[in-house]
Amino acid sequence: MFGWLNGLKKTSETPANAAQPTGPFQARFVIVDRQHYVRSQYGVYLRTRWTDATFHFCILGVYGKALSDFLASQCRPFSFIDIGANQGLYSLLAARSACCQQVFAFEPVSDNFQYLNDNLKMNGAASKTLAYQAAITNQQGKMQITLKKGHSGGASLRSQSAPKSRLYESIHSINAANLRSLFRFVERAIIKIDVEGFENTVIDELAKSGVLHRAAAVFYEVDARWSCPEQIRQQLADAGFAHFYPLGKGFHYDVLATREAV
Repeated sequence: MFGWLNGLKKTSETPANAAQPTGPFQARFVIVDRQHYVRSQYGVYLRTRWTDATFHFCILGVYGKALSDFLASQCRPFSFIDIGANQGLYSLLAARSACCQQVFAFEPVSDNFQYLNDNLKMNGAASKTLAYQAAITNQQGKMQITLKKGHSGGASLRSQSAPKSRLYESIHSINAANLRSLFRFVERAIIKIDVEGFENTVIDELAKSGVLHRAAAVFYEVDARWSCPEQIRQQLADAGFAHFYPLGKGFHYDVLATREAV
C-alpha cells in the first residue's frame, strides 16, 4: 500500500526577498515585512506562532507524509479544497504542485485566517489560492465556534459541553448553495477535511454542491471520541469512494479515501 510514496522528494526555495539570518539557522528562519517565518519539515515557510501547538506540529512534521506525498505524486490536473485550512500547511503543499490548478482554502477563525494569508504570500501561493474566512455548514450566516487556547487546530463547531476556560468567536458560515457557485469550474478535486467532529455536515454539503462527485480523493481526520468513522465512510461510499486507507492508530487518525486503488 502507498507504493507511490517511494522515492518522492520535497523541494523548496528560499524567497528572494527574505532577510536571512546567519549562523546555524541560516535559510531556516527568515524575516519578511517584519514578520518571522520558519521553514517547516515539509519544506514550506510558516509564520512563527510559538504558543500554538498546531504550529509546532506543522513545523516538526508531526502530521506525517501521506497527504503531502499523495499531492506531490499527482500527474493529472486537480483543484485542492482545504476545509479547515488553519495556517495553510496543506494549501501550500498543494499549491506547489505543477498539476494543481487552483486551491480553495476555508478557515473561519480570524487569527488563523491572518496566518493563512501571510503564509500564502510568503510561499508565493497567493495567486493560485482563493482563501475564504468561512466555515462550511448547512446554513448561511453567523454562528459561534469554540476555540481551544494554545491549540488553534482544536476549534470546533460540534455540539459539546465546553469548559468555562474555552473561548468563542463569531464566524461566518456558508453552505452548498454557495459552494455550488464557487466550485462550478472544478473538474477534478482533491479534498482535505479537518473540522473536529463536524465531518458529516461538511460531507453532506459537498455532496449537495456537486463537487464531491468530482473528487478523486478525500483526506479526512477522525477522532472517535466525537466522530463516527462508520458513518463518514458510508457517506463517502455512497458518493462512489471505494478504497479507504487508515493512517495512524488509536481513536485519533487520518483516512485517505479514493475512487481508484493507490
